[in-house]
Amino acid sequence: MKDMISDMAKSTVISIGMAMTIFCLAGIIFDIGYKGNFSLENYGFTKMVIGCVLVGLGFGIPTIVYRKENLPIPIRVLIHMGIGCVVYTIVAYAVGWIGGSATIGQGIIIAVIQLAVAFLIWFLFMRYYRAEAKKINDKIQAMK
Repeated sequence: MKDMISDMAKSTVISIGMAMTIFCLAGIIFDIGYKGNFSLENYGFTKMVIGCVLVGLGFGIPTIVYRKENLPIPIRVLIHMGIGCVVYTIVAYAVGWIGGSATIGQGIIIAVIQLAVAFLIWFLFMRYYRAEAKKINDKIQAMK
């Protein structure tokens, strides 16, 4: 139980850190795109930072599903990414990352990009952990 909580906390901290990093990079891109005239009003920045934390929680906490060995990997991925993407989409509309002056077509493009980024990050973590497992298995085989 203690390991599960520790793993969940670690995943959540990593997820929040990644959400904050992506938020900062997007902010830099928008600031450059608007030639230094990018501004936020009515606590917009604070709302977006809180949104980043919520997105981090939305992707970090569901990683606990990977401890369920009796579930097939595709189901675990679907649960994890499904919860994370739903939380992201709700937060994105609430803080103004999606919607507002965007057309329906732009909203769809933004949603597709968000899903692509989420799955890219998941894929990179999957490859990393597979490589780690392979190293561990190779060391175990070498010890025999």
